[in-house]
Amino acid sequence: MPTVAQSSTETDWVSRFADEVIAESERRAPGKPVVVASGLSPSGPIHLGNLREVMTPHLVADEIRRRGHEVRHLISWDDYDRYRKVPAGVEGIDESWAEHIGKPLTSVPAPAGSAHPNWAEHFKAAMTAALDELGVEYDGISQTEQYTSGAYREQILHAMKHRGDIDAILDQYRTKKGPAKKSQKPVDEAELEAAEGSGAAAEDDGSGGAGGYYPYKPYCGQCGKDLTTVTSYDDGTTELAYTCTACAFSETVRLSEFNRGKLVWKVDWPMRWAYEGVIFEPSGVDHSSPGSSFVVGGQIVRDIFDGVQPIGPMYAFVGISGMAKMSSSRGGVPTPADALKIMEAPLLRWLYARRRPNQSFKIAFDQEIQRLYDEWDKLAAKVEDGSVLPADAAAYSRAVRTAAGELPRTPRPLPYRTLASVVDITGGHDEQTLRILSDLDPANPLASLDEARPRLDRAENWITTQVPADQRTVVRAEPDTELLASLDAEGRESLRLLLEGLDTHWSLDGLTTLVYGVPKVMAGLEPDAKPTPELKTAQRSFFALLYRLLVGRETGPRLPTLLLAVGADRVRKLLAA
Repeated sequence: MPTVAQSSTETDWVSRFADEVIAESERRAPGKPVVVASGLSPSGPIHLGNLREVMTPHLVADEIRRRGHEVRHLISWDDYDRYRKVPAGVEGIDESWAEHIGKPLTSVPAPAGSAHPNWAEHFKAAMTAALDELGVEYDGISQTEQYTSGAYREQILHAMKHRGDIDAILDQYRTKKGPAKKSQKPVDEAELEAAEGSGAAAEDDGSGGAGGYYPYKPYCGQCGKDLTTVTSYDDGTTELAYTCTACAFSETVRLSEFNRGKLVWKVDWPMRWAYEGVIFEPSGVDHSSPGSSFVVGGQIVRDIFDGVQPIGPMYAFVGISGMAKMSSSRGGVPTPADALKIMEAPLLRWLYARRRPNQSFKIAFDQEIQRLYDEWDKLAAKVEDGSVLPADAAAYSRAVRTAAGELPRTPRPLPYRTLASVVDITGGHDEQTLRILSDLDPANPLASLDEARPRLDRAENWITTQVPADQRTVVRAEPDTELLASLDAEGRESLRLLLEGLDTHWSLDGLTTLVYGVPKVMAGLEPDAKPTPELKTAQRSFFALLYRLLVGRETGPRLPTLLLAVGADRVRKLLAA
């Protein structure tokens, strides 16, 4: 398969990172697979900000695969992290879940009614399904399995042996202040804090009691929580003593045989870089501030674990149109699964592919999604006719296919806004929907709704889940006789011209010409005359009249689509003055 890089330019960030990662991998680990990584914490709904943690390395890994290199994209499920708080708004839970705070996520019950065995698996499941639909190829790693199996035993013992050195490194950053907070953004620029899903939990950097500093936190043998303090440790015997502040339990264990605990985050992350040989792993903006886990981790991986920090671009926030700032610990945040209900997978991939990681962008759940789809369709047309710019072609290619092949797409991609208007008017009635869609282009009618799927289904989901009931379109059952009777001669004539032209203009393009042409003819102009400011005013007045007569308000779906949906006979009934 040809590489996207063959048609890229300097604005193609994916190809640039692929070049850098391949060169670095050959320098560090020649002959071995290239390793890129992501980290996700299933502490609650894994949202669209967290998805950038995955899509950034995925796109780079996929480009490397296209070039014929073997590559592994690791996704570490940080399911051995502590349960920090009860997230608001998650269905099936209440404050009783607070009793589990401090336990590993895999030891917390799943929300009521879930088919999954624990909290972590419940929230992993939706993300796993979304990644499959998005064509993301990866190797999943459960940190619960890694820690409880003893996979990291040598690394833990090594970190404990060098606890003084780790403490000294951390101490260099403990008094440093991060950058000043930026001013509050408008609420319609909702920021999904992706870093929260990559292990950046608000936890301490180790036990610092009377017994000294320890970079390891046991989970209590009695209550199962990490509210523990290591009181002593012997390097020779590996005997570790701890007490639990939650239940007052204490015990002494041999760390060389003990698998119920984990390294603190600022040590755990660099340990994994060295253990897995990670070449590329992005991080959120908060990881790049002084004292952050990525900055500190770079020194710890080098000085403690004899490893090398990954190439780690910072990625910016992802916004959601019309929603307040949110984080992954809150319920109700849009997830990849939510987005995939209203947009096709290639479009969602494109949103992440076309912007450099350090550029923020917004994902539309409101009316803006229609403009977004228009932009996507225009790009597809440019790709088809060869007029597309190289960087745009590269982003499009990465959206519609991976190294493994093409992603499923709609055979006949009708305009999203048209599909949304039609299902809004028909209420999803298949026979009516097929009739209207077939009338869009009478010379090439739609044979089956399957030709318009899955885009049609996405548009219907958007109408039913995102458009408020008071904004839905309801066509009048009977004419507005009072309004019709109040029309002057000019108003009645404009309706006559429209009705007279219905039969000869009964297609989407034809009706577009007709509804824009009636005010021109009324002004003594030709139907194809160029609009003037005065003419545009007349057109708006005419359109408002049609909307009032058809749907009882002054706005609605595009008039040509609305007319097709209502049908010629019913239009005549409602507009007959």
